[in-house]
Amino acid sequence: MQALLPTLTAFLALAMSIALADQWRERRQPFQLVWAIGMAFYGIAAGCEALAAASGWNEVLYRTWYLTGAVLTAGWLGLGTALLLSKTRFGYAVAISIFLAGLFTLLTQAKYHYEGAGSTPILYFIGAGLLALAIAVETYFQNERWPAFMAVGVIAASVLALFLTITASLAQPYQLDPATGQPVADLFPGSLRLLTPFLNITGGFALAFGALFSAYMFMPKRRVLPYSLDPNQPGDHFLFNLLIAPVAILVNLFASLPSAGRALLAGQLHSRVPATILICVGAFIPTVTDSLNRAGSTELFQVGKFLGVVFLFTGFLVSIETFREIRVPFTSIKIRTARREHELVQDGAAAATTVESAEGTTAEAPGA
Repeated sequence: MQALLPTLTAFLALAMSIALADQWRERRQPFQLVWAIGMAFYGIAAGCEALAAASGWNEVLYRTWYLTGAVLTAGWLGLGTALLLSKTRFGYAVAISIFLAGLFTLLTQAKYHYEGAGSTPILYFIGAGLLALAIAVETYFQNERWPAFMAVGVIAASVLALFLTITASLAQPYQLDPATGQPVADLFPGSLRLLTPFLNITGGFALAFGALFSAYMFMPKRRVLPYSLDPNQPGDHFLFNLLIAPVAILVNLFASLPSAGRALLAGQLHSRVPATILICVGAFIPTVTDSLNRAGSTELFQVGKFLGVVFLFTGFLVSIETFREIRVPFTSIKIRTARREHELVQDGAAAATTVESAEGTTAEAPGA
């Protein structure tokens, strides 16, 4: 029974990865390929847990589990969301999250004093600061290539994590929580362990809050608190609007929920709205349980992973933009024929795009 949840989690995550890769093969959208890679990491990590539950842990499983699950998954899923939102000003939020991730990495080492960290906390913090600055500047000048800088950071961190995972000298083959039998990361050097907040904070934030931002972009809006991120406005006005933008988006999001509910009942709500809300929930649950796991509370670790992949999979399937048609991957056998947004939904999304552009934000065209 201990292998049941991780087995189901691995199956769903890998099935989702294959389906996303098939959609990318058909439509060549970069976010689909990156999400497919992220979900493959998710599935491999869960597969390691399933194999270990069935036949016991060993060093290979332990290293693979940590690399794919604890380090890589969130960063790659978050990068996929950044690519999806490349035409928006969400780059500002990503830049702030990267800077805070670097700062948290520095503070984590100051608190826990991980062995083998050396000068990496300072280097990670400097790297995060430079990366955040580059993304903020590109977003300010309305360049759609700001996700490329995030991609550089994620890929570089992934390659470094792979090298450190392979070369790390462990005192024993693996280490488990004695109370729950779940794996813990205590054996790995600080230089590797400090990559987890860098990738997880940035990736988890981009996935969860990017999903909410995307829902806000495509729902019928009631703007209680206006704001503008137009770079042509005076500098002091721009900085003020940049500071209030997160609050304004959150306030306007909640104020718009009744209109979104009515549009949903009338069949006039863009599919990205319910899809991204489900994705947000799917990102939030394992983020919480993973944080508890790192803090030593491992009881909900497997449940969080399973619920996360269920919500993520459901959200991706609901999204017409991600899965325009549902078929057996890499075949012509269609489970559900090609779907398109209702004409009224497309008109509403286009209108929302026009208004957001006036506020200094642009949105990707539906079905692009």
